[in-house]
Amino acid sequence: MNSKRKFTVVIERDEEGYLVATVPSLRGCHTQARSLDTLMKRVREAIALCLEDQQSLPGALELAGIQQVSV
Repeated sequence: MNSKRKFTVVIERDEEGYLVATVPSLRGCHTQARSLDTLMKRVREAIALCLEDQQSLPGALELAGIQQVSV
């Protein structure tokens, strides 16, 4: 049976206008694109690749929260 897993994706816009997606629960899993549609397609591909390689990772992280801090 093929069960789907859900992942939290954090999306930010960089200084050049690119959208950057990071998957906090998978170390090193990130990608970027100019449009949201392209970004979501790429992040699914990145997650699939990270899951293939997950056996060599020391353990997944769990997202505990996101905060904005002014300094």
